[in-house]
Amino acid sequence: MTDLEKQYKALPLAERLDLALSEALPLDYRPFMVREQWMVIKCYFARRADLNLAEISALIEDQDHVIRLCIAKRPDLTAEMIAQCVNDRDPNVRHAISRNPKITEAQRQQLLQDIDPLVARAAGKGPKETQYRQRPGQTLVIK
Repeated sequence: MTDLEKQYKALPLAERLDLALSEALPLDYRPFMVREQWMVIKCYFARRADLNLAEISALIEDQDHVIRLCIAKRPDLTAEMIAQCVNDRDPNVRHAISRNPKITEAQRQQLLQDIDPLVARAAGKGPKETQYRQRPGQTLVIK
């Protein structure tokens, strides 16, 4: 473990939580947040609008469906990432991607026939633009 990682892990959880949404998040801490052990911190980080492709790629592979759900709502996913979300084992992730304007018609048809009725209903509503929020002192996040 590097000194920088030790410094990050020594931060109180409340401070790490604040940093996950902060406009002033040090770039050096970002890799640690991608691998953060505390789910709520990682979830807040995953909702940041300013994630780079490497961060998105790592988070979409997370074992926790809540993290993958946060990523599925993004407008900047690659075609491969969208396909991964459309075929995710968790219905919550499929629900989140079902209204993404970038899914193909074939993917929409697949989701319309999903075993989970809530996923199918959401897919039937059609595309929905990504919604954001930003509180004072915080970065732009995806709702």
